Amino acid sequence: MSPTDLNPTGKNPEACLIIIGNEILSGRTQDINLSYLASELNKIGVTLAEARVIPDTEDTIIKTVNECRAKYDYVFTTGGIGPTHDDITSECIAKAFGVEYELNAEAHALLVAHYKEGELNEARLRMARMGKGAELVENPISKAPGYRLGNVYVMAGVPVIMQGMFQSMKHLLHGGTPVQSRTIGSEIPEGRIAEGLGQVQARYPDVDVGSYPFFRGGTGGTSLVLRSTNIENLEAATEAVRQIIRDMGSTPFEGEIGKAKKAAK
Repeated sequence: MSPTDLNPTGKNPEACLIIIGNEILSGRTQDINLSYLASELNKIGVTLAEARVIPDTEDTIIKTVNECRAKYDYVFTTGGIGPTHDDITSECIAKAFGVEYELNAEAHALLVAHYKEGELNEARLRMARMGKGAELVENPISKAPGYRLGNVYVMAGVPVIMQGMFQSMKHLLHGGTPVQSRTIGSEIPEGRIAEGLGQVQARYPDVDVGSYPFFRGGTGGTSLVLRSTNIENLEAATEAVRQIIRDMGSTPFEGEIGKAKKAAK
């Protein structure tokens, strides 16, 4: 699927994130790239529809990349493009596309300019190898670039580097209508408010209504998050949620309880 062949119905393009790394699956490293990418994609009107966490295994990487690039407008990968023996993402992506895995001349030149004489060893040269036809994505942090091949964007796993790469290439993405969100806090338990929320969801199907129970400081309640690209319906649904809370004898809060002021009645 080409990123330029977006859904003619006006639906926002969809993306998938593939998080690659044994260190994530083992629990040694906590991934924070997912929340960052989802938030940034929302801003430009791209829906992160799926995320997968997979090991540094060649067959799994190739299969997952091919499944996701056929299903989604955009695929983003994080992890596995460093200088060590287990950084196999780039070679696997080349195989997924059926292209030669080669030293990219432009990436090589970047590394030559970045490292002092004698420091650019064979291990570091791995960071300049990628599938034939790859278009580089600038890395403003440590220079070794990410890249795009087809609709697959390959980025580092280190969060600060991944974020820099994404900011460098987000102008290449064709988004839709940015997703807006509203958060309402309530001291009402989730189980009591659930039926009313279901009615709001049915009335406004293009608004995603989520409820998230919390317990803090000896008290509990529910944070209600509404998201949509339709601002008119988003505001109407949000007001409907506020009214449900009022009708139950409580007061809605704008934002999460403890962080925001009471909403006007």
